Amino acid sequence: MKHLSKIMGYVLLFLMIAVAGYNAIAEDKSGFLSVSGPCNLVFPKDHGSHPGYRTEWWYYTGNLEAETGNRYGFQLTFFRSQIIAPGDEKRWPQPPSAWRTRQIYLGHAAITDIFKKRHLQSELMARGTLGMAGVSQEAIDTIVFIKNWSAKIGVDRHLLKTVSDDFSYELTLKPVKPPVLHGQAGYSRKGSTPDRASCYYSFPRLKTEGALTIGGKTIPVRGLSWMDHEFSTAPLEPGIIGWDWFSLQLSDQTEIMLFLLRNEEGRFNPASSGTFIDVSGKPRHLTKDDFRVDVLDSWKSPRSQAVYPVHWRLTVFPLAMQLTVRANISDQEMQTPATTGVTYWEGSISINGSVGKHPVKGSGYVELTGYAQPFNAPM
Repeated sequence: MKHLSKIMGYVLLFLMIAVAGYNAIAEDKSGFLSVSGPCNLVFPKDHGSHPGYRTEWWYYTGNLEAETGNRYGFQLTFFRSQIIAPGDEKRWPQPPSAWRTRQIYLGHAAITDIFKKRHLQSELMARGTLGMAGVSQEAIDTIVFIKNWSAKIGVDRHLLKTVSDDFSYELTLKPVKPPVLHGQAGYSRKGSTPDRASCYYSFPRLKTEGALTIGGKTIPVRGLSWMDHEFSTAPLEPGIIGWDWFSLQLSDQTEIMLFLLRNEEGRFNPASSGTFIDVSGKPRHLTKDDFRVDVLDSWKSPRSQAVYPVHWRLTVFPLAMQLTVRANISDQEMQTPATTGVTYWEGSISINGSVGKHPVKGSGYVELTGYAQPFNAPM
C-alpha cells in the first residue's frame, strides 16, 4: 500500500506513481532500513514515525451503534511512504526547495452504514512538508495528520478526526488493554527469510464514542475499535499475491488477529500466523497450523469484477474455538485511484460461535487484498 516521486519539477512522475500504485517501491529496497530481528518497541515513543523504513501505517477500524440501534463500521488509515532511501539526498538538485521531502502521506477513510447497506469512502494524499502532512510527537502525545484528517495518540485516549465531502467523524477511543506485540515481541515474520518481516503491534480493544456526520446529519455513536501500527521495508515474497486479515473482538473479552498470506493458487503461505489476546491482555502467538479458515460464501464486485469471500468458518484448534464470521454488508470494497491505486476490501463483520462449550458472539473487521489484482508493495 503506498507511493510517488521526488521534487516539484517531477510532478508528472509523482502523479504516475500515485496512480500506478507501489510497484516501483517494491523493486528496489537498497539503502532502506530492514526489519530482521527484535523490534524493541518502547511506548509512547514507538507510536511515532519510523523514517528509514520504506512503509508505515497507522490503522483504525471499529463497529459503532447509534441510540436508534443503527449500526456503522468505520475505517481510518494513514500511510507513510518514504520515496528516497537514507543517504540518497545527494541526487536531489540544488538549490533546495521547501517542497522537498522524503515522505509522502496517504489516507483512506470509510463508513459502512449497515442499516442502509451503503459504503462511503474518501482518500487524501500530501507531501510531508509545509504543514500539509506528517507525524509529530509533543511530550507524550503522537499526532499523525494529513490536511484536516488526524489521529492523536495519547496515554489514555486516541482522538480521530476526518472530514470529507460525504461524511465526517470525530471519535474518542480509550484503550481497555495495553498495546499487544505480535509475532515475537513485535517482530512479525511475513516470509521465509528474516527480513521478510515487519514491526507490528495493536490496541485490540478501544472503547469508542463520538459522532458521525453523514449527509449533513450528525449521529452520536459508541462501540469498539481496533488500532494497528506497522512498519517495514520488505516486499511480499515472490508468489504471494495478497492477504486476508481478521481482527475479531469477542463477547468473552478476548480478541484474535489473523493474517493469511495467499499465493496464486489460493493456498496460504507457511508464514501466515496470528495472535490470541486473553482477558488480561496477554498475547498468545498462533502459527498457521493452529487455525483453519474456510470460505462459505463470496461476492463479486460490479466495479472491479473481483470475487471476495464474505462469509467464513474459523477454527482455532488449541482454543477449541469455532466461529462463523459474516460481512455485515457485501459491498465494502475500497477503490483508491487518487492515492495508492489499490483496490481492496475492508469491511465490518459480525461473529457467532463457541469457545469450548461456551457460546460467544462479537464484531470486527476483515481486510482482503490481491483479489482485484496481485498486491505488490512493501510490507
